[in-house]
Amino acid sequence: MNFTNRDIIGISELTKTEILHILKIAKSLKQKPQPKILEHKVMGSCFFEPSTRTRLSFETAMERLGGKVVGFADPGVTSAKKGESLFDAIKIIGQYVDVIAMRHPIEGAARRAAEATDKPILNGGDGANQHPTQTLLDLFTIQECQKKLEGLSIALVGDLKYGRTTHSLAQALAHFNAKLYFVAPDSLQMPGYICDELKNNNIKFSIHQKIEEVINKVDIFYMTRIQGERFADPMEYERVKNVFVLNAKMLEKAKPNLKVMHPLPRVNEITTSVDKTPHAYYFEQAENGLYVREALLGLVLGKL
Repeated sequence: MNFTNRDIIGISELTKTEILHILKIAKSLKQKPQPKILEHKVMGSCFFEPSTRTRLSFETAMERLGGKVVGFADPGVTSAKKGESLFDAIKIIGQYVDVIAMRHPIEGAARRAAEATDKPILNGGDGANQHPTQTLLDLFTIQECQKKLEGLSIALVGDLKYGRTTHSLAQALAHFNAKLYFVAPDSLQMPGYICDELKNNNIKFSIHQKIEEVINKVDIFYMTRIQGERFADPMEYERVKNVFVLNAKMLEKAKPNLKVMHPLPRVNEITTSVDKTPHAYYFEQAENGLYVREALLGLVLGKL
């Protein structure tokens, strides 16, 4: 299966077979590191929006495969501050590096970047649009903790309107006959176009407003924070920011195999009491980002 020079912009561009291949490679890298396969390769780490896990795991992945990293974590230190366009910036950066991992606050920015260079673009999140590498690490984590991907019951909870991680994950789970529960206030429910896609793929989903309605029914409880930075109206954010808070007591009647996931960072939506339960799996989830991003880097650079 050839991924060489391929852009990874949106999860919907990957087939089920391709997704499973990426997960297989990630598992092999977790079990057996490959510290030299990207020697003499350089990754451009271009983060026009704040990031901790995505940026650091991309950079660590590149270095653990033997490659080097150049880039920035603050667009204020780039010529964007002087008015340089994204297209021009990526065109130039592409002349210096072999692959670009990027995040940008504007939807569609990753696609625009891919038009500017012939080097592969790995989308680390573009606005409220897509976050395909997060989805791949989520799928890897689900497969790891449930020993399968097919036929699971999965709750997506919190900010489903602006949450790019939940958009991508819902689309990807359509490949695996999941039963989905969308738990959010009406103002933050899953966008209609995602629901329409799921209906077209005969994927069962239901809409809820309370955690208690679903917590005892699911195998995966995927929590997300309410993203204040995406709200045009600060008052709307204040109304919904603490609408869902998961604590250990709420998990007392959960299925034994239930795992709680979160793309992180968390704010108030999962109390630290959950960390001590056997259901918590969000820190393992974050670690898995390293292996999935290693797999993607090796694949698009033609070394895996």
